[in-house]
Amino acid sequence: MALSDRDELKKAAAFRAIEYVKDGMVVGLGTGSTAYFVVQGLGERVAQGLKIVGIPTSERTAAQARGLNIPLSSLAENPAIDLTIDGADEVERGSLALIKGLGGALLREKIVAAASGQLVIVVDQEKLVDRLGDHTSVPVEVVQFGWQATAAALERLGATPVLRHATEDHPFITDGGNYTLDCRFSSISDPKLLEQQINLTVGVVDCGLFIGRASVVIVATAAGIDIMVRGKE
Repeated sequence: MALSDRDELKKAAAFRAIEYVKDGMVVGLGTGSTAYFVVQGLGERVAQGLKIVGIPTSERTAAQARGLNIPLSSLAENPAIDLTIDGADEVERGSLALIKGLGGALLREKIVAAASGQLVIVVDQEKLVDRLGDHTSVPVEVVQFGWQATAAALERLGATPVLRHATEDHPFITDGGNYTLDCRFSSISDPKLLEQQINLTVGVVDCGLFIGRASVVIVATAAGIDIMVRGKE
């Protein structure tokens, strides 16, 4: 199947990102449309002799990796990850703060990112924004019990929460067995504070704001690949 122009950009950036992967590394494997190409590229390198161990952030990614014969492990066996490569739904220019979780795996993605020595994010240029929340809601993973009360508490923080559905009649269930509230904010002036406020809300498991975690963002543009490094203009 032919790739769209946007998918070609994602693939180009993904294949650039896997150049960071070296023999013997424990590698976090992200989830989503861009991470799909990362895993595909790593599978090709493993077939050529690269020795790595992968830590998948979702059951979907785990299934893809197994199909490509990428050896997999867990955080119980490998609590320290050398490098994680993942996508993002929005990247704030300058700070490299992220919104993640539209693919439904934000909790595992954040756990893996927190255990990683380096987090490399791969996006196409449409994901870059001047301020987080310009185009994307903030996914918030919440426990099923009393989710309506959790949603009301998030409304008091300025959110407009919408329960994510897998089908019209059935809510989306995360790999952790939780619900997801997609929370639209009119403005996110202080992403770090908002992340803290959301995560202190009773019933919230975690949210899709990833602040101060990305080391490098690889951006695919029509003109080529741009590399953004946190702390450097």
